[in-house]
Amino acid sequence: MDTGDCQPLYHEIRDFYEGMNMKIDQQIPMLLVHRQALNEAMVGEKAGHHHMPETRGLCLSEEQTVNIIFRKPRIGAGNRITDMRTESQKLTRQCEVTAILVLYGLPRLLTGSILAHELMHAWLRLNGFRNLEPQVEEGICQVVAHMWLESEVMAGSSSSSAASSSSSSSSSKKGPKSEVEKKLGEFFLNQIAMDSSPVYGEGFRGGHASMVQFGLRRTLDHIKMTGTFPI
Repeated sequence: MDTGDCQPLYHEIRDFYEGMNMKIDQQIPMLLVHRQALNEAMVGEKAGHHHMPETRGLCLSEEQTVNIIFRKPRIGAGNRITDMRTESQKLTRQCEVTAILVLYGLPRLLTGSILAHELMHAWLRLNGFRNLEPQVEEGICQVVAHMWLESEVMAGSSSSSAASSSSSSSSSKKGPKSEVEKKLGEFFLNQIAMDSSPVYGEGFRGGHASMVQFGLRRTLDHIKMTGTFPI
């Protein structure tokens, strides 16, 4: 996917947020970028947010110029990659978030989970959540990414989970996934759930336990008031 190809997925995830009564009204650009552009943008951020050792997505707050994947490459004779086109795009600050960047070349479900995670960073900033501890902020972002992935894996199945029941109707109306895609989704779900890192892994497990016991909305209200998970 290039940046244009990825827009329908981005809008699906925005619809997912709206289905959870967490609509994001601001039009935030979503751009696919190379690793170098992602690293450069991360250096350009002044907020000092916590990042994974190998960052695959970024929610930007600063005005920057980034090189985006404007047109995906084609495979030519001899399996040579040709016709990839990048272009520079100036990001201007019109709200608390200037853009969401995602690493180019990842599978759809992984790209979507990264988008869901980064959109949660955006939602938090746009709704007045300030100075959260990394474990809390990254944890709740991973919770929403996990919820979106689960809704995708469960789409078209006869059973549903507590998380997927709160998702938007756009996910529930999709047809069943292929077995390969379902297995891939289950793998990504397991990666989130079993992550051993203190910030992302423990943060997810704390946020998920709170969400299961109290629901997402009450968990978010508690985070906003106290900066911590309810349990």
